[in-house]
Amino acid sequence: MFVDRAKIMIKSGKGGDGAVTFRREPFVPQGGPDGGDGGKGGDVIFQADRNLRTLMDFKYKKKYEAEAGQNGMKKNRFGKAGEDLIIKVPMGTVILDEASGTVMKDLTEDGESFVAAKGGKGGRGNVHFKNSVRQAPNFAEAGGAAKERSIILELKLIADVGLVGFPNVGKSSLLAVSTSAQPKIANYHFTTIDPNLGVVQLYDTSFVMADIAGIIEGASEGLGMGFKFLKHIERTKVLIHVVDISGSEGRDPIDDFEKINKELEAYSPRILKKPQLVAANKIDMIDENDPKYLEFKAYVEEKGYQVFPMSAPLNMGVEEILVAALNELKRIEANPEPEEDLTEYFDFESEENDPTYRDIYASYDEEAGVYVLEGKQLTKIFNSTNFNDMGSLRYLYKYIEKNGAIDELKEIGLEEGDSIRIQNYEFEYWDEY
Repeated sequence: MFVDRAKIMIKSGKGGDGAVTFRREPFVPQGGPDGGDGGKGGDVIFQADRNLRTLMDFKYKKKYEAEAGQNGMKKNRFGKAGEDLIIKVPMGTVILDEASGTVMKDLTEDGESFVAAKGGKGGRGNVHFKNSVRQAPNFAEAGGAAKERSIILELKLIADVGLVGFPNVGKSSLLAVSTSAQPKIANYHFTTIDPNLGVVQLYDTSFVMADIAGIIEGASEGLGMGFKFLKHIERTKVLIHVVDISGSEGRDPIDDFEKINKELEAYSPRILKKPQLVAANKIDMIDENDPKYLEFKAYVEEKGYQVFPMSAPLNMGVEEILVAALNELKRIEANPEPEEDLTEYFDFESEENDPTYRDIYASYDEEAGVYVLEGKQLTKIFNSTNFNDMGSLRYLYKYIEKNGAIDELKEIGLEEGDSIRIQNYEFEYWDEY
């Protein structure tokens, strides 16, 4: 079963907590702190693998989580870092962030990878918080939080040549006779319900050809299987537009040609800028001097396209159009034209610079009537605070004050007796604290 879209949840590993331990050695009275640092949490990494062809596995497993970092240990021993989770996907997979709808990465090369969710940093042990005044810190730093997000995986086939056209015009037959692919072929519409790939061996070279099935009028608006198939055309370099020149389905070849091109343009105007060769298939059912064929040929050539009379089942005229496709590929490779990338990409830098991810950020919650302190580093320190230890509480307050949060709160209206909230913890503010 060919699956080209899936939704999954990913979660990186939480960083290990720093340890709160003290030396306990014979003949060493009042041993100092020796708590080690926690290990870094594992990253979630996506990697393209040429041996995969479908997103089938992601239909059955929906949640992927990297390993958490190990907590720090006594005697200054660091916790072990959590193992990264490598998720392998087919080449051509687009990774999207569901919340923003933006592209995080487009994996097109074998082995290409990227980090979709970074693991939390390991927390520092209490040995780091010792100073001339605080000789025995009874607190350490919590490990960094894990990153969790909903991901959309969308597979777009990577092929050199794409076959387009109405159902039952002979695309699968052309693919079968040109390659070793064995697509289902029958005399009814939508015989092909999944895109098929095959490798064309021609002289001393080869190229990949895809049967992009299921395009009908209204496909660009989602009718039929429109979106499911149209997206696979975006990566092709050359199009072979297969038309039933015999009119055996009761349709007009010129009308078919225009309708398909209209759908391609409506989906993405860039698709019609690709080289397009027109295969006048089922020529064996009429004569090449037939007025219907001559009219079609003249009409299409006037629009700047080459027409190739062909009968795929009889292997008549097939080599000619394949050679033409190969020549177009060679021309494109010799003189590549840069395409404007209109894709909206996920802004990792903006995410890291989000106010709530700063060290500390002050605001006022009008509904609750409390002042709020947030921040990535503040959260770590708050989670590390030992509320039964005055030194730990003093460290938290000094951090808040040192980073200007108290002054910032006063600027937005903080007065003595007002409540300040950090996560689910609230306390009253007094100047003499």
